[in-house]
Amino acid sequence: MFQKYIPAWVLILILISCTSSPPTFDRTKAEQEILEMHEAQREYHFGKDSVAFAQQMSAEYVSVNRGLITRPSVQDNISRYNNYFSAVEFVKWDDLSPPMIRFSEDGSMAYTVVDKEVIVEYKISETETILDSGYYAWVAIYKKQAEGWKLDCVASTNR
Repeated sequence: MFQKYIPAWVLILILISCTSSPPTFDRTKAEQEILEMHEAQREYHFGKDSVAFAQQMSAEYVSVNRGLITRPSVQDNISRYNNYFSAVEFVKWDDLSPPMIRFSEDGSMAYTVVDKEVIVEYKISETETILDSGYYAWVAIYKKQAEGWKLDCVASTNR
């Protein structure tokens, strides 16, 4: 008579695969990558680089700002930031405290909580400029993609 059985080594492999931990990610490396993106955003503001800034955003990017939820395209973001960057000179765009960074358990998503002071100068006439300052807080949600981290959503407010 033919007996059906499972070899012991197959049972051991099944047991090991069921009890092993989920894959881990390098939290230190991921945190460094997010911080580098955060620091680059300051450079993009002072360097007026709307293209590089917009390229940090995912194709599914969502903005929550001034009571509006929008899903701007990359080109929309380039245009928006180009207009903004051309109208002002940045005097200050500085963190008031280090950004808080949190990760999902699997390391596929992260968010930062940012507290920032911004001072800009803009022309109101050919000979007169005004300084405008404000304090902003926002949550930036990052998603890990094949090409690296991308900004997936930013919810911003100011006081």
